[in-house]
Amino acid sequence: MIQEFTEKISDRGVVGFLKVLLRGAGQVMFQCSAWAGLFFVAGIFWGAYYSDMPHVAWGALLGLMVSTATGYILNLPDEDGRQGLWGFNGVLVGCAFPTFLGNTLWMWLSLALCAALTVWVREALNNVMRPWKINSFTFPFVISTWLFLLASRAFFGLDPSHMAAPILPEHLATGGVLYVEQAAVYWLRGMSQVFLIDSWVTGMLFFIGLLVASRWAALWAAIGSALAIVVASALSASGHDIAHGLYSFSAVLTAIALATVFYRPSWRSALWAIVGIVITVVSQAAMNVLLDPFGLSSLTAPFCIATWMFLLPMFKLDEVTPDHSHWSPHLKQHLRKRS
Repeated sequence: MIQEFTEKISDRGVVGFLKVLLRGAGQVMFQCSAWAGLFFVAGIFWGAYYSDMPHVAWGALLGLMVSTATGYILNLPDEDGRQGLWGFNGVLVGCAFPTFLGNTLWMWLSLALCAALTVWVREALNNVMRPWKINSFTFPFVISTWLFLLASRAFFGLDPSHMAAPILPEHLATGGVLYVEQAAVYWLRGMSQVFLIDSWVTGMLFFIGLLVASRWAALWAAIGSALAIVVASALSASGHDIAHGLYSFSAVLTAIALATVFYRPSWRSALWAIVGIVITVVSQAAMNVLLDPFGLSSLTAPFCIATWMFLLPMFKLDEVTPDHSHWSPHLKQHLRKRS
């Protein structure tokens, strides 16, 4: 098995393998583009080092490499590997573990194990979801990370000191003041928080990466982050959470998915995506309250839940963009059945 893995890597060469890795980072925002992935990785490193948390950047790189290598070792469909579909959950695991757990040897070993776990969890969830013609998205990252974060409360080897303290649900819309002159910073943080990075510069790099790969994706990421801020502000959510992009990052992913990936851009899909963004913000608040007693972050669960809600009805909104060669075989089959 290991020999077969090394042969596959050698066949592609170092450059080819680097492209696969970078596409894995790009696929977090549905972009099968090594250039987008390069900007995303650059943004992660900038934000991590600027925040004096360099282990987050190296964790992201480790998670990306381990999950990609796991796909090769398990001999999964090679097309998925070339499109970066083994790596996108792993890179998110790599960002999450150093963010929430202390920098210990057991954290790094658990990170590698969890990143590998996301690959076969993705396969399992896609098999289960295939009859409903939906995709697992980033939920393998969510469920696998929750598993380890919850376990950290019982293991002295895993330090949960960076996790929130478990609290009973209460009225949480307190704290933080919003300033109109800082609106662009809040907007860019909404994009950076997709990778759990709190940096407007990182958000700008992510936006540039999206722009390089797909102007429609960049546009809708911008709309998703901005509209989420408006909705959360109108509903008087926590000003601190809004300012740091915590109501926007899942909305960014929902906007890209509904407006550019599963439907051809049109006024119908635009309206559908806008409603989806609003529901994602509501889902974010609901998930926050649900998970507070466990001291867990919602991660990208609101995006997954909201997007599933808008795909399961299988409405036809002039869907399926002509150029979808970069999508996975499962997603192509899903789209053909719905068209």
